[in-house]
Amino acid sequence: MLEKTTRVNFLFDFYQSLLTDKQRLYMQLYYLDDLSLGEIAEQYSVSRQAVYDNVKRTEAMLEDYEKKLNLFEKHENRLEVVEKLQQILPTNDPSFAQVQELLHTLKDFE
Repeated sequence: MLEKTTRVNFLFDFYQSLLTDKQRLYMQLYYLDDLSLGEIAEQYSVSRQAVYDNVKRTEAMLEDYEKKLNLFEKHENRLEVVEKLQQILPTNDPSFAQVQELLHTLKDFE
């Protein structure tokens, strides 16, 4: 479950601008603020089922966006390459610190 939550959070980070305000709100409350479906439903005077349906539909949309655009996959691949480069970079190289800084910057790009 934690792995799914982490994945949805990453997908939400990458694709939230493609969602409607309500989709964004429900996903933020459910995944980031850890509110229950019932709490969200009560707060917005809708049924728990309506919130559940919205969250599930939005999860499917996020997966579909990822399938088409691959932003999360590219991010993961970039992190792997950076880690490998950091492992093989010789510490006695005169440009070691500069390369490490660049790799750190590359790793932090979102």
